[in-house]
Amino acid sequence: MESFTLTRRDMAHLLLAMEGRRELQPLAVLQDAWRRTHIHPGRSGSTMPTFLYTEVTPVLDKIIKGKHSAAFSLQEIVSLGQLVEYSHVSLASMQNWVKRDFKEFLGSPKIGKKYSVNQAALLLIVEDLKSCLDFESIRQLFHILFQQPEDDTDDLIQPVDLYAAYSTLFEELDANGDQLLDVAGVGFAKENGNSATGQQRQDGATEELLIQAADQYTSRLQHLTPNQCQAVRNTLLVAAVSVQNSYFLSMARRYVNATLFLDFQG
Repeated sequence: MESFTLTRRDMAHLLLAMEGRRELQPLAVLQDAWRRTHIHPGRSGSTMPTFLYTEVTPVLDKIIKGKHSAAFSLQEIVSLGQLVEYSHVSLASMQNWVKRDFKEFLGSPKIGKKYSVNQAALLLIVEDLKSCLDFESIRQLFHILFQQPEDDTDDLIQPVDLYAAYSTLFEELDANGDQLLDVAGVGFAKENGNSATGQQRQDGATEELLIQAADQYTSRLQHLTPNQCQAVRNTLLVAAVSVQNSYFLSMARRYVNATLFLDFQG
């Protein structure tokens, strides 16, 4: 069966919708994501046959039927994370993060025995950042962004807003949807006849584009000091690069698995 896959921005919009912070209802967010990947201009026909053979997880089933609130069990967060493209979420990993590695930031379930939208977003952020950073570096970033973990009011930015910001930033810089940041200057190396110089300019163009996009977002955070804005901006940049790296890690895993399965030794 086909898997129901969401981009990170889709997931962010879904979480915000479940919290009542989007005009669209959660079901409408899922429908928009589905249409975008299954309805093509100039092609007629119903998408129902395709959807009939799509796996609908229990948490998706609840959302589709309007029976899910903005509170999640850990298993539901894992199920949501597994819908995100190029992610490799596991229940065992998230259990370790909750109980040990990021316990001070996650704390106990905030809605009865279930986790809040921000707690769910924080776990999804860890999943992304770990493709580039070690856990200690992630914790240090979280201390800067979320300060006193037990007090949500002193956060520079809420976790779900951070998740939405960097996922949107990445997708806006990947306009053609090929999972690679679209950067002007790809042809520098060829134009200059100097591959080293061209690559340096290419790298500089990538960094500059990310900084400009992140600055555009943080300029709207009027309640932050300049230093705090820079901390959020830098985190957005790191997270966007982590999303890019997740794609390459996923591709590497696919090729390793294919090589091992096909057994080229013969």
